[in-house]
Amino acid sequence: MAAYEGIIADLIEELGRLPGVGPKSAQRIAFHILAADPADVRRLAHVLTEVKAKVRFCEICGNVSEDAQCRICRDPRRDPAMLCVVEEAKDVVAIERTREFRGRYHVLGGAINPIDGVGPDDLRIRELMTRLADGAIQEVIIATDPNVEGEATATYLARMLRPMGLTISRLASGLPVGGDLEYADEITLGRAFEGRRSIDV
Repeated sequence: MAAYEGIIADLIEELGRLPGVGPKSAQRIAFHILAADPADVRRLAHVLTEVKAKVRFCEICGNVSEDAQCRICRDPRRDPAMLCVVEEAKDVVAIERTREFRGRYHVLGGAINPIDGVGPDDLRIRELMTRLADGAIQEVIIATDPNVEGEATATYLARMLRPMGLTISRLASGLPVGGDLEYADEITLGRAFEGRRSIDV
């Protein structure tokens, strides 16, 4: 990759800091911005500034919101007895797309990861325990990611919540639809066996 100087190099470097954007992608995006209509670039800059100025986190669940409470927490049609615990706000969006869950959410703000220095006190676990204290919530679904950090977080939460007499469940994980068994890793395949169900014919 050719070396760039000045503001172009700064732009490529800043774009490269974004998650999932490598050096080549950063360079492509930078040159796309250079070639774009100035009005489009101004609109992008305006939206980025507005997002930082207006978007905050819901005071109840921790989801992103432009108001003190997000639309899900304000919705009286949601089941107040069911709570789904997720790592990040983007996970709320993923679950909402399924239209399978009608309860409310609690966003932890990450997962336990000792290597990166993230412990239970760095997550919104204290806020979760406060929400559970009044007894209105009867079922907690732990929907952390199916990786080492997500599993550690789920185990920690389950241990904390078990004495409260709640129904605690973990999202099932297993083989993706359309996947081949030969490409599945051992953990995924093992989970698929654990979560197997009978076939009614």
